Amino acid sequence: MTHVLSRRNILSAAMGVAGAAVVERASADSLADVPERGPGNPLTATSERSEFVHIARLPESTPGIRHVDPSRAINSKAPLDKLVGTITPADLHYERSHAGVPEIDPAKHRLLVHGMVQKNLVLTMDDILAMPSISRIAFLECTGNGWENWKSAPSDVTVQNTHGLISTNEWTGVPLSFLVDLVGVDPASTWMLAEGGDGSAVARSIPLTDEILSEGILAHGQNGEPLRPAHGFPLRLFLPGFEGNLNIKWLRRLKFGTRPFMTRWETARYTQLQADGSARQFQLHQDVNSVITSPSGMMEIRLGYTRITGLAWSGHGRIVRVEISTDGAKTWRDAVISAPALPKAQTRFQADWVWDGAPTKIVSRSTDEKGNVQPDRASFIAARNTNALFHKKKIDAAGKVRNVLA
Repeated sequence: MTHVLSRRNILSAAMGVAGAAVVERASADSLADVPERGPGNPLTATSERSEFVHIARLPESTPGIRHVDPSRAINSKAPLDKLVGTITPADLHYERSHAGVPEIDPAKHRLLVHGMVQKNLVLTMDDILAMPSISRIAFLECTGNGWENWKSAPSDVTVQNTHGLISTNEWTGVPLSFLVDLVGVDPASTWMLAEGGDGSAVARSIPLTDEILSEGILAHGQNGEPLRPAHGFPLRLFLPGFEGNLNIKWLRRLKFGTRPFMTRWETARYTQLQADGSARQFQLHQDVNSVITSPSGMMEIRLGYTRITGLAWSGHGRIVRVEISTDGAKTWRDAVISAPALPKAQTRFQADWVWDGAPTKIVSRSTDEKGNVQPDRASFIAARNTNALFHKKKIDAAGKVRNVLA
């Protein structure tokens, strides 16, 4: 017998426990208290969020110093627990800066391209906007994402506190390969220095791998509009899947050479001390990871049905599997990956769960298309010391969800 897989078949199969729970609640409701229809507010130049939606980034100072005045903050975290889908609104995209956000007039901005090239160029934004462009949906993640959990697991934090230094946008700009061809980069050049126009002059050495040359973007657009100032307006380097600090904002210089340029940002700052006392200097890729966003820290759930949902990502490619444990990693089952699952982009996963009221821990782990599996925290720390992050949720008998390590 031939079985035809239709949209109706898929929806019927997916209904299961979730559908039954919704039907049970909906059957007891009515339209008695629904507001009457009437004239609405006038049209405006920009669309604001509903007055009933309260969502914002969270300014933060050093690890554990939260809810600070924005003038003292060094980053601002995305509200992962309140987002749906996978795309982060531009105004909620996490922010990390070293000397504040410069206000740059695009008419005065310049990009110097020099070093081992056939011709040095100083490009205006008009020059760059006249070049061919591409768009790519991909995540951007700060290497410090998860620092709340590196040494301990505060129980009174949300997933925004622990994981809010990651966001996914559609990035638009000029392929790095186009610029490389335009200036005639010497084939012997194996490294590129990227420097920003901020007060700290953040600059990083970037290896000219095939992956970076084929996927790098000189981005001037974000989610269909020009970059926001906090994210690099008018121009930034975007390298899908690579650590956030390599994606230089307010880009003003690219220099090509044969070795790393050994800036202070890669000798004194963005290194990771390992368990054996050595330091990882050019770690580059963001590894496979996942986080449960609901139920998550400081939420409460009710007895019976609840839907577990979260986000998974990998700097090495597409997420192909996410597993969920509701008994503290003793047993695992596959979660459903929501389409689309794009390479180097956050992917949403979901799973049905009926909570019986017993205290427990819920855990997620993800696998990417290259076979990289999110490791457990203990084995990761054994290899890399306490520069690690594996986030779990503890649920007590009252349904209170708290952040823990396991």
